[in-house]
Amino acid sequence: MRRILLLTMLSLSRGFPFGRMCHHPRALFSRSTSTVTSSLLQAQKESTSSTTTTTTTTRVGEFWEARMDCWRPTVNDVERISWGKPAKKKGTGSRGVPHRLNEDERFLFDQARRKGFLEIAGSGWRSQRREAPLLNSYRSLCDARGQASIVLHKSTSGIDELVVDISPLRTPEKFSHIAEVCQQMFEGAEVVYQGSYTADDNDDEGYEEDSSLASGDMLTSWETRPIYQLPPHCIMWELERSEAKSLCKEMADLFLTKEGKKAPSKKPIGVKPGKSRR
Repeated sequence: MRRILLLTMLSLSRGFPFGRMCHHPRALFSRSTSTVTSSLLQAQKESTSSTTTTTTTTRVGEFWEARMDCWRPTVNDVERISWGKPAKKKGTGSRGVPHRLNEDERFLFDQARRKGFLEIAGSGWRSQRREAPLLNSYRSLCDARGQASIVLHKSTSGIDELVVDISPLRTPEKFSHIAEVCQQMFEGAEVVYQGSYTADDNDDEGYEEDSSLASGDMLTSWETRPIYQLPPHCIMWELERSEAKSLCKEMADLFLTKEGKKAPSKKPIGVKPGKSRR
């Protein structure tokens, strides 16, 4: 009898569906919660990606606009090549265009980032580099941030030259309009444009006169080429020192070039001095 009872109990327990169908309520809740969480994260990623693409397309001011959905260096790479370190993004620097700064130029470079415009003695030419590394680095920085390059060339005669280069905006179809607005707002401006770029496979620069960069295939150069391979489009004033500085401040406000309070850049690890390092 005992054996019969045991056999019947075992058969009932194996055939009864309760053990197979029953699930703990906590397990069911955790599964549903994980499903909802994953769907919410997916929707959040899609929304953030869409907002990122829309906000980084252009950088707009009162009368100017900068194209951001084109080739531009990163600010980090501009800082790296200013110390003589290699850039992570190809095309940021060139062996024929020096960017490495010395101690005095480093101070002026950091000061320009805070004030929104660069103050330099004369043309900024450095005979050891056979070029102007400070101007090259600052123009690359403006290109990375999508802003105009504002430079005050100080003269010993007291009449300084203020140069606003709008080529880092990379909107050649609007350069003439921006220059006209600046001429109307501030008298005495002169527009200097060095023509259109004739591209080849090398890093050398060439300019073609009496042709428009905003037409045909030349427009693609502004979307794909580094800034040192593109011609400057400058608006220039010759003013006394006090008037020139006040106009620099107004231009910095108009073109949104100030970075505010910023700590001075620190020398990265592994930078060694050398005459061949450019």
